[in-house]
Amino acid sequence: MASPQLQEMVQKMRAAPVLDPSMSVAELRAAYNAVTYPMPPNTTLTPVNVKGVSAEWAVAEGADPTRRVLYFHGGGYVIGNVVTHRDLAAAISHASGCAALNVDYRLGPEHRFPAAVDDAVAAYRWMRANGPDGASPAAATFILGDSAGGGLTLAMMLALRDTGAPLPDAAVTISAWTDLANSGDAIKGRAEADPRLSLEMLESMASNYLGDTDPKTPLASPLYADATGLPPLLMQVGDAEIVLDDTTRFAAKARAAGVDVTEEVWPEMFHVWQHQWAALPEGQEAVDRIGAYLKEHVPATG
Repeated sequence: MASPQLQEMVQKMRAAPVLDPSMSVAELRAAYNAVTYPMPPNTTLTPVNVKGVSAEWAVAEGADPTRRVLYFHGGGYVIGNVVTHRDLAAAISHASGCAALNVDYRLGPEHRFPAAVDDAVAAYRWMRANGPDGASPAAATFILGDSAGGGLTLAMMLALRDTGAPLPDAAVTISAWTDLANSGDAIKGRAEADPRLSLEMLESMASNYLGDTDPKTPLASPLYADATGLPPLLMQVGDAEIVLDDTTRFAAKARAAGVDVTEEVWPEMFHVWQHQWAALPEGQEAVDRIGAYLKEHVPATG
């Protein structure tokens, strides 16, 4: 049964939605940037330039700098940045014992597809060779993203695979947006249950990111890609999300292609509830699960 904190939070979301499809991009960004979350203590934040892309290391006290997780924030490829998601990147660092690199990849409509994918690939290549402790190779690499960042996590790995580049040891998606054609049954079936997202908002963000690109282009919508060869994957999604089957459909396709997929559908959870790790017991539980999963996939040494 959902916690009392969850029920109270959902009521607040319905009463004062942050994302309104009638807003301009500038208004959406201002509203999104105004929402703040508490930072976990004992975290070091270090800004870095990654091949021209701004990024920030979030490193929990005691984290291993050679174990690295690349973090891609959500926001429909239109809003969100390092600041809006630094608390979640930091929480992941604490839970996993990894250093988290939070990337400010380029957004639409100013920078449309495939700019975000290009930035993601460049950031991953850079992170393999550079850590928060300087220019040292990584002992373990992971990718994690929420919402659009979850889709970008998958797209980046597909792009790497297609060029024969080394892949991460494992990856995690949170409420991944994998289908920019928005064709899933949950779009309508979960519309009343979802307190955060609407089809109108998803369509607006897809348009701003894609421009004239076909929404079923695999590196824009990984649901339409061949997932063969991807590394182990943890996919978390809430049952009260209109993008629920963006995760369940991709997980089924990936599993059929031989990928080791752990699929978690959390009852009653809304879109990216992990961002509320400080306020919701379910949020902290999900973050702890992610941390445990990454620890389980650190390569054996010796």
